[in-house]
Amino acid sequence: MSMKFNTIILLTTAIFFLGCGGERSISETQNSNQSETVSYQEKFMNDRNCNQIIDNEFIVMCYDYKRKAVKVVSYTLMGDLVNELNIKDRPSFYVEKKLKPKDRVTTRDYTNSGYDKGHMAPDAAFDWSQESLDAVYTLANIIPQAPQVNRRSWAKLEAYVRDRAEEFGELTVMNVVKYGNYSYRMGDSRMAISKGYYKILSNEAEEYEECFYYSNKLGVSSDNDELINHKVTCSSVSN
Repeated sequence: MSMKFNTIILLTTAIFFLGCGGERSISETQNSNQSETVSYQEKFMNDRNCNQIIDNEFIVMCYDYKRKAVKVVSYTLMGDLVNELNIKDRPSFYVEKKLKPKDRVTTRDYTNSGYDKGHMAPDAAFDWSQESLDAVYTLANIIPQAPQVNRRSWAKLEAYVRDRAEEFGELTVMNVVKYGNYSYRMGDSRMAISKGYYKILSNEAEEYEECFYYSNKLGVSSDNDELINHKVTCSSVSN
């Protein structure tokens, strides 16, 4: 009887600890899943992804020394400002003084390159004051963009973004530039040319999120190009 009783006690104890272990496992799994959910800011705008983070009060830029180019540009658009003043006269592009001379690019790098000076944070969204407009003309906010994308397809998206900012009142925007393992280079600075670029739109209060991707290929027709052709799942965004 004593042996049977001891066996029952041992079995009961084992079941109890297995049950507790199961509960801890579920909790740990939940905590693990929660820790894997990170914001785009945490994912892309950090010291691991950026050699230097440049904040000029209006936009924040994640810069790559090796590529001599920006990787991420983020900012917040206020709906009551994006179409407020619309300053007509555009400033000149300027070198980013917060970068060391060896890490900067100049406008000469674009000469006869076939690429436009493409804004990641667009001037049309920041022309509500001279200070904000000047802020987006730093060359750290500019990448080589295929002309037909910059002037037509990307411009169409930028207009859509301004409309969304007015609709929601406030819109968080993050531009993520995609580079391959090997990038073509241009200019004396040997600036990297990207494969393409994403634009992430979000408003946490409205639980809104929308993402787009544009390829940076030269010579591709932009005729009949629609926003829907560039819409992607936000989980696919990478650089």
